[in-house]
Amino acid sequence: MRVLPLTADGLDDPALADFTRLTDVALRRLLEPAGGLYLAESTKVIARAIGTGHRPRAVLTRAEWLPQLEGLLAPFPDVPVHVGDDAVLERLTGFHLHRGALASMHRPDLPDPATLLRTARRAVVIEDVVDHTNVGAIFRSAAGLGVDVVLVTPRCADPLYRRSVRVSMGTVLQVPWTRLPEWREAAPLLHDAGFTIAALALSDRAVPLETLADDPPERLALVVGTEGDGLSRTALAVADVHVRIPMGNGVDSLNVAAAAAVAVWATRVR
Repeated sequence: MRVLPLTADGLDDPALADFTRLTDVALRRLLEPAGGLYLAESTKVIARAIGTGHRPRAVLTRAEWLPQLEGLLAPFPDVPVHVGDDAVLERLTGFHLHRGALASMHRPDLPDPATLLRTARRAVVIEDVVDHTNVGAIFRSAAGLGVDVVLVTPRCADPLYRRSVRVSMGTVLQVPWTRLPEWREAAPLLHDAGFTIAALALSDRAVPLETLADDPPERLALVVGTEGDGLSRTALAVADVHVRIPMGNGVDSLNVAAAAAVAVWATRVR
């Protein structure tokens, strides 16, 4: 492990570029995908990333976390580990680093959707959800409830954004996922793989979730959309069935992450 002391005088070092100005959301959105990097926050998430085969590029941490990192980073002796106190780390990143460590990781290439669908039985499609917290929460439910693959649309938030990874408890690094093309290509791709497309929507043709759960198809893709507008007209048009979760007390719907969890559990492979 190549440990490098970090001081207030050295924050302009180009070697720290992966971690600078992290409070600038626009810069993060530009830098992380375009630079081929994502940020893994906490030793637990870093461990999951490395266990999945992802390669670290650099690490920020406090001295007391070095023993936990030593074993994780043993296969990567050339990765710099920048060690500083709380004040220096917060000045560099713009937030309090209280989860042990922050690592910049090389972003893996996304797999082909058809390849992931070939052996899958349950899929979740996240359409245009831009809230990173919701994306991370959906991945956590998908991992815990047996979803084989998560597919995100072109305008969906980045699952490897730092907040998404953190909220997912690192499960975004475990569940196979990739981006779909637009629906005109995505729908035939799902159908060709034998999937029934079920859209969670408050539409006139929606059936109660119990109806789908009583006799679920062998291969099922559950499509969830944004909190405000719901699913797009195109998504609703290509869906084989519309599904709603029956609600009470004047509540019409659940948060998208909660709705996804309920629908996934109800239609799980038994």
